[in-house]
Amino acid sequence: MEIKNPLILNLSKVISNFFNPLVSLVIYFFYYSYKNYTWEQASGKFLPILLLLIIPIALWIYRNVKNGTYTNMDVSNRKQRYSLYIFIIIATVIFLAVDFYLHKEMDWAIFMLCILLILMQISNFFIKSSMHTSLNIYVAALFFTIEPIIGIFWFLLSILIGITRVILKRHTPKEVISGGLIAIFVSLIYLVMVKAIIF
Repeated sequence: MEIKNPLILNLSKVISNFFNPLVSLVIYFFYYSYKNYTWEQASGKFLPILLLLIIPIALWIYRNVKNGTYTNMDVSNRKQRYSLYIFIIIATVIFLAVDFYLHKEMDWAIFMLCILLILMQISNFFIKSSMHTSLNIYVAALFFTIEPIIGIFWFLLSILIGITRVILKRHTPKEVISGGLIAIFVSLIYLVMVKAIIF
């Protein structure tokens, strides 16, 4: 069913554009740093994430959109997503290596994010699973470990984000559900790991 109501379409665009995976991850990392680190500690932890993950990925997408390799900033074309996933996975592995060298411990949140991205890449050979839905559900799990109420809110928000992706015709319901199921699988593993490792 096609939705033509301008208010719903515009609201869907705002929600979908603002809660893209990079922004959602940045919001989580800011909040996590605020809750757990001093300003100096937060800078030391967040700066590598910014320099090795967020900025390179944003620049990669922007550069490929500008030169016409990607159709749009969402990278809506399934075939175009192959190189995007490869770049993000490589950036994530580099971050994990640098972070382990600096702090002598594994960042399990980023490690499981890497696993999620690998599974999304595999699924992309068969279906264009929704990255917006998938990564926001994973962000919900990350929030849940430090503030369950925010985690539950973000999970419900992820469902809304998935609906906006269908409304905007960026994904089919099947693609949104596929991304959601992959993220739920990885998120449950992460939640079990966090409980086993931290508590």
